[in-house]
Amino acid sequence: MDPDRSKVLVLNTTFLPINICSWRRAMVLIFKGKAEEIEKSKKHINKGKYILPLVIKLRDYVPIPYNGVVFTRKNIFLRDNHTCQYCGKTGNLTIDHVIPKSRGGDDVWQNVVTCCIRCNNKKGDRLPDEEGMKLIGTPYKPPSSLYLQVTRQSSVPSSWFSYFFRKSVNN
Repeated sequence: MDPDRSKVLVLNTTFLPINICSWRRAMVLIFKGKAEEIEKSKKHINKGKYILPLVIKLRDYVPIPYNGVVFTRKNIFLRDNHTCQYCGKTGNLTIDHVIPKSRGGDDVWQNVVTCCIRCNNKKGDRLPDEEGMKLIGTPYKPPSSLYLQVTRQSSVPSSWFSYFFRKSVNN
C-alpha cells in the first residue's frame, strides 16, 4: 500500500472523532507533542524506522461548536448508501416515510429511508408490514457528519468505527 494515501483518524481528548488527516500531518502532531498515537497501522516509513499511525488523540481539548448531522435529503441518501431500503436497488431513488405522515409519522432520522420509486408506489400510504415489505436495515440518526463521510469511503480501517459509537468522557 502507498503511504501517501494513508489517512489517520484524529480524536479529541474525549475520544470523539473530529477529523481525518494525512499520515504526514499526524506524524507532525505526534513529534510536536500535540497528539499521541492510539493505534498503529502495519505500514512503515523511513526504512522501517517509523510505523504510521492509524488513530491519534489530541493532548489538548479542541472545542467543536456543532457536531450533529443536519437532517437533509442528501444525508439520508448518504446514510442509506444510495440504496433502496426495501429491495436494494440503486437507481430511481426517492425518500419514504416508514410510518406515513398521514398516520402520524414524523420527519425524523428513524422514520425516513431511501426508497426506489417502484417500492414507494407499492408501499403507498401503508406500513411496510401491511404490504409484506421488510426494511434492509433499521433507520438511525448518524452520530456525526464525519461518520457519514467515513462510511462511504472505500478501504476504511474497521477499527475506526468503534470510535464513532464510543461514549465520550464528558457524557
